[in-house]
Amino acid sequence: MKRNMMLGALIGFSSLGFTTTVLAADAVPAKQEAMPQINAALAKAVASEFRSAENKLRDNYRHPAETLSFFDIKPEQTVIELWPGGGWYAEILAPYLAEKGQYVAANFETKPATDTKQTAYYQSAGLKFEKWVSDNKASVGNVQFVTLDPPAKFSLGKDNSADHVLTFRNLHNWAMKGELEGVFKAAHDVLKVGGSFGVVEHRANIGMAAESGYMDQNQMVELAKKYGFELTASSEVNANPKDTKDYPKGVWTLPPRLAMGEEDKQKYIDIGESDRMTLKFTKTAAK
Repeated sequence: MKRNMMLGALIGFSSLGFTTTVLAADAVPAKQEAMPQINAALAKAVASEFRSAENKLRDNYRHPAETLSFFDIKPEQTVIELWPGGGWYAEILAPYLAEKGQYVAANFETKPATDTKQTAYYQSAGLKFEKWVSDNKASVGNVQFVTLDPPAKFSLGKDNSADHVLTFRNLHNWAMKGELEGVFKAAHDVLKVGGSFGVVEHRANIGMAAESGYMDQNQMVELAKKYGFELTASSEVNANPKDTKDYPKGVWTLPPRLAMGEEDKQKYIDIGESDRMTLKFTKTAAK
């Protein structure tokens, strides 16, 4: 899964559905940004009793208030979340945006699945999320939906219409299917000039494959540049130096999945959730 490389060496990657060359670990200049103050409305949404107790237990790993403040999410904006899954961030974002803004869920395809077990899983998850929205309309407001179903459906809405596009721990899923370029392009298309693409993803060591669940930060920066984004800031708010990234079942070995079951369970619980990159890309011009 890993291969030894000297810092500064050039590496190529094609497993993501494209081929390019980027500089290794020390190549991307650090653009660390001081953590902005958390506004009162966001603090209220994160602390709300609307959120499940189970989800709140993950806050010490996922730092939602700090992460959304870093991405500069304001309550009056239009925000698209890619593949919200079980709704961990939707529990915060939808109520936060309900009164003045707009939360848009780029959900899984929910039409009947006919091909693979994986497609059926996504369909079931998508329907479950739609039901959660319907059941909680008083709290989440008028949530809008688009379908993100690569490679058939990449559009996230009208061009130049969103203030932010956010994705949390999804890049590896698209990379493993060769669909990552289309997602970056779709994010760029839907954003207003000056809008941002906020990315949180499991961060790879150099040479790791997407199948591990981890992604190379420098490669993601280069891909964003290819589609007209500028890396305007990065944060270590979701970093975890305990994560050695060399596990039998990749990132899924760690919490919350704990894919090894009872085997070395406490060891992985003690490590915690993965080491994550937190990147803010800005659309500087239409492309």
